[in-house]
Amino acid sequence: MTHGDPHVWHASPRLVARYADGSLAEPDAWSLEKHLEDCPGCAALVSRAVRGTAAGAVLDEVRGAVLAAAPAGAARSVAPPAPALPRIARLLWAAGPAVRGAWLPAVLLVAVAAMALGYGGGVPGARALLLAIAPVVPVAGVALSYGPHADPLYEVAAASPAGGLRLALTRTAAVLAVSLPPLTLTGLLLPASGAPAAAAWLLPGLALTLGTLALASFVGCRAASGVTAGGWLCAVGAPVPGAPGGEVTTRLAEQLSRCFDGAAAQGAWAAAAVLSAALLTARRQAYDRPLYR
Repeated sequence: MTHGDPHVWHASPRLVARYADGSLAEPDAWSLEKHLEDCPGCAALVSRAVRGTAAGAVLDEVRGAVLAAAPAGAARSVAPPAPALPRIARLLWAAGPAVRGAWLPAVLLVAVAAMALGYGGGVPGARALLLAIAPVVPVAGVALSYGPHADPLYEVAAASPAGGLRLALTRTAAVLAVSLPPLTLTGLLLPASGAPAAAAWLLPGLALTLGTLALASFVGCRAASGVTAGGWLCAVGAPVPGAPGGEVTTRLAEQLSRCFDGAAAQGAWAAAAVLSAALLTARRQAYDRPLYR
């Protein structure tokens, strides 16, 4: 591979030659093929190299036979459309294990449990309980979506042009897209009972998620998720142990109001999100190597 900008690479003649003769290792071949989707120059280089091999001659014969048998006018078609199935498979791979696996059912289970407590169990502070848990749900999704413990193809993905921080952000966006709508809608359907607004957790949740990604560049995804999620739950639940039995959810709602309500609180969360994003940008190269911790 030839390098200029550390984030852009192009195929070297040696790499292309090894790909053409079939001696290139599978992870490197997969990485090169992914690169060819967005680099016409390298695609033309590989095409010329493959045409010079025995396989290229066979492909030319097959192409000629197909064009000869095609109906009039069909030969003028530039290229057939890409099959839909590989695109869907690629999208599911990019979305990550948490989204294409049991993540959505788990989020829906949290929402259904909150509704059951609020209406079936007669718990007046069900919204407070949901809002206390909601900000750490995307954090857990990040831990389950990125890293060797979550993805059997992690090493291959981390070595590809589509890997690194780009892949981590893609999977984080997928987790947020799946988690935010059902949890926020559930909060709207539950009685307020002194708890903050149903959407008050969105900015804190984003800040905790970005903070997790930034911290993961130092300690890995699982440890970072444990620190941010554990820190949040300890902070929001600190007043609860000393509350009388019937006032647990009331104390929780009061603590959540201190954390969520008002321009000062939301401004602090916005500042935390911006600072986390800035740190993540500064540490983006840490994602270019596998995060094994």
